[in-house]
Amino acid sequence: MSLHEWVERAGDATEIAGVVLVVGGLVTAGARAAMLRADSGLSRYRRSRQDLGRAILLGLEVLVAADIIRTVAFAPSMSTVGVLAIIVAIRTFLSWSLTLELEGRWPWQGERGELHHTNPRDRA
Repeated sequence: MSLHEWVERAGDATEIAGVVLVVGGLVTAGARAAMLRADSGLSRYRRSRQDLGRAILLGLEVLVAADIIRTVAFAPSMSTVGVLAIIVAIRTFLSWSLTLELEGRWPWQGERGELHHTNPRDRA
C-alpha cells in the first residue's frame, strides 16, 4: 500500500469516526432522555441538549482533523488550503457557539467567567 493510499484511508477512517461520534451522541442523548422519566421535562430536555451538543463538539473536532489530513497530505495548493481555512473557521465558530450555549461561557474563559492564565503569577 502506498503512502497516498494509506493517508486516504486514514482520512476516510477519521471522517467515519467523526460521523459515528455525532450519530452515537444522538442515540446516547435519546436513550438517556428516555431513562430520565422521573425528572421534569425541562431537566430532561436540557440534559439531552447538553449530551447532543457535546457529541457534536467532539465530532466537529474529529472532522476538522480529517479535513486537515486530507488537505495537508495531498499536495496542498492555495485553493485547497483556502477551502480548508474556511471550513476550519466555520467549524471553530460552531464549536465556540456550542460551548457558549452549553456552558454559558466562552471556551477561553474559566469556570466563573475568568480568563485562563498560563502563568499563576498573572492572576494577581
